[in-house]
Amino acid sequence: MRRTVFLTAAVALGGLLAFRVYQESGAGTDGSKGGGSGGPGSRAQVVEAATPESSRITEQVSLVGSLRAAQRVEVTPKLSGRVVEIRVDRGDWVGAGQVIARLEDDELRQQVRRAEAALQVAEASVAQREAELAGRQLELDRLQNLARDGVVSSQQLQQAETNLQVSNAQKALARAQVAQAEAELEELRIRLGQTEIVSPLTGSVAQRYIDVGALVSSSTPLVLILDLSTVKTVVNVPEREINKIAVGNQARVVVDALAGREFQGRVLRISPLLDAQTRTAPVEIELDNRDGLLKAEMFARVDLNLEADRDALMIPRDSLVYRSNRPGVFVIDGESVRFQAVVTGVAEGDRIEVVSGLSVGETIVARGANLLKTGDSVRVMHPEGD
Repeated sequence: MRRTVFLTAAVALGGLLAFRVYQESGAGTDGSKGGGSGGPGSRAQVVEAATPESSRITEQVSLVGSLRAAQRVEVTPKLSGRVVEIRVDRGDWVGAGQVIARLEDDELRQQVRRAEAALQVAEASVAQREAELAGRQLELDRLQNLARDGVVSSQQLQQAETNLQVSNAQKALARAQVAQAEAELEELRIRLGQTEIVSPLTGSVAQRYIDVGALVSSSTPLVLILDLSTVKTVVNVPEREINKIAVGNQARVVVDALAGREFQGRVLRISPLLDAQTRTAPVEIELDNRDGLLKAEMFARVDLNLEADRDALMIPRDSLVYRSNRPGVFVIDGESVRFQAVVTGVAEGDRIEVVSGLSVGETIVARGANLLKTGDSVRVMHPEGD
C-alpha cells in the first residue's frame, strides 16, 4: 500500500516537472507572456491589424479653477458722513457714473453759500480797487500836465506816482483774493459733489454692506460691483508644461453648473513666478460672457492647448501592450508577430501617440495582442465585405 502511494506521488511530481519545463520552453525570448503556443505547426491566432497613421494633434492639459469677474470693485465714499439714501441693492444692474448712494450734505451746502458770498466780496473789492486806480491815473495825468507849465512841484508829482503804484498793488491783491475765494468755493463744490456716491463701472451689485443711517468713513465699503461681461479663471499649470503655453492659446472651459456646457476661452496672462511648494504657475484665461450665463465663483474644468498643431504618429489604444513594464506593440511580419517596444506620447480619444519605436507603413496587431508573444503565428481577420 505504501509503495503504491509512493509511486503515485512520484508520477504526479514528474508530471508537474514536465509541465514546468514545457512552460519555460514556451516563453518568448523578449520576456513577454503570451497564450499562444508558437513555433512551426502551431495554430494561428486570429487578430485585427492596423497601420500607424500620421495626423495633426494638439496637446492639451486638463485643469480646474473658479470663474471670476473681469472687474470687481468695492465702492467706498470719499468723505465721512451719514448715509441718507441708498438707491441700489443686491442683483441690481448699474451703469458707470450712476448715483448709488448719498451722504448728508446740509453743512457742506452752508459752507458753499458762505464761500459764494466771500467770492462776491472779493470781486467787489477788485471793482473798488480798479476805480481807485483809474482815479489816481487821472490825477497823475493832470499833475504831469501842470508840471510842464511849472505850476506843480516835483514833490507833488512824485506823490501822485506813488499813489498810482499803491493802487496797482491793491488791485493785484484784490484779484488774488478773488482767485483764492474761487478756489475755496470750487473745493467745497467738489466735496459737495462727493456726497453723491457713483458707480465706477458698469455691472451688477453683488453685495450691499450698509443701510440708511449708517455713519461711514472713506474706508467703509458700501456695495460690491462686478463686471461680468467678461469672466476669467486662473488655473495652476505644472512647470513642465508652462513653457508650452503662449498668450492667445485657446482653451475649452466646461462649467458643471450649466449641465456641462462648453465655452471657448483664451490665455490672457501667464505669471513668470512659480509657486515654490506646488511647482505651478498661475495662468489667467478669459471668456466672453455677453449672454450673462456665467457667474462668479462657478466651478470650471479647463482643457488648455499647450502648443500649436503638430504631426504625430497615432495608433489605436487597444494595440498597446506591456511586457516587463515596457509599452509596445506586436508588429506583423508575414504570418508571425514580434514585440516592438515604443515610447508613447499624448492620448487623443481612442488613439495614442508613438514618439519612437515605430514608423509609418508597418502593420501592427490592433486587437488580440494581449495573449501574444514574439514568434506566434497569426491570421489577420478582415472586416466583412473586404
